[in-house]
Amino acid sequence: MRLTQLRSFHAVACTGSFTRAAERLHVSQPTVTTQVAQLEALYRVELFHRGGRQVRLTQLGERLLQLSRQIFGVEAEAVQLLRDEGELRSGHLRVAAVGPHHVTRMLMAFHQRHPAVSMSVSTGNSQDVLDRLLAYEADVGVLAQASRDRRFVAVPYSEHPVLICCNRTHRFARRRSIGIAELQDEKLLMREQGSTTRLALEAALQAAGVTPDVVMEIASREIIREAVVLGAGVAAVSAVEFVPGPGLHAVSISDANVRTCAHLVCLAERRDIGMVRVFMDLWEAAHSVPAAAG
Repeated sequence: MRLTQLRSFHAVACTGSFTRAAERLHVSQPTVTTQVAQLEALYRVELFHRGGRQVRLTQLGERLLQLSRQIFGVEAEAVQLLRDEGELRSGHLRVAAVGPHHVTRMLMAFHQRHPAVSMSVSTGNSQDVLDRLLAYEADVGVLAQASRDRRFVAVPYSEHPVLICCNRTHRFARRRSIGIAELQDEKLLMREQGSTTRLALEAALQAAGVTPDVVMEIASREIIREAVVLGAGVAAVSAVEFVPGPGLHAVSISDANVRTCAHLVCLAERRDIGMVRVFMDLWEAAHSVPAAAG
């Protein structure tokens, strides 16, 4: 049985006429007549009593109509589901991010434009984010660096200066900025290998010929923050991630352009699909939004 044959039967059964069924389906009457006749011939059954212009369902036809109503009812629901999702009247967007700081503003802006779309956020390091995208466990990712892997497409979102964070007793605490040479031999708490903040600072230090005293390597932002408060050393932090608090102070680096850039990432194969396309297009158009200075 072909779905077109069942659709013709359903239209005739609902309208009570081959002519009206053809009008509903936007096909010719002979097409509807042929498809119904083929369905009856295929199973050697009679679905309609035909008497002149009168068309009445047989007992079997009545039973088949009950099933066809269910089938085409579900089809209509499926079409509506797809239409709503495609037009963002429903759906769920899954975002994976390296931290809450980069993603919060973009989620709020997207929600204001598309309030019917629900969202969920998971966090992890850069590799976690990429792995979630590859496993189709996330639709879009937010990274502090662009991936060079051709399986991904990246859109720059915002740039942020890297600050030096110290405690209130440190010699930098009464300053608003420092020169990068002042980090020579300074006790430095460094983020883990692969951290974009670390990479940006290391590149600037190397270019300036400055060698700090790296006393600890810490993967957690929260632990670094506590270690700075306790006086273990100073640390580099992206301006967007710096949270002022008792015992903390941040200074800018006046003579070196040390910055990180947040990127929005998705699988290249999904770039033009539904919510992924809308979300990426929104920030591709607005990627020049300036970051707040620290």
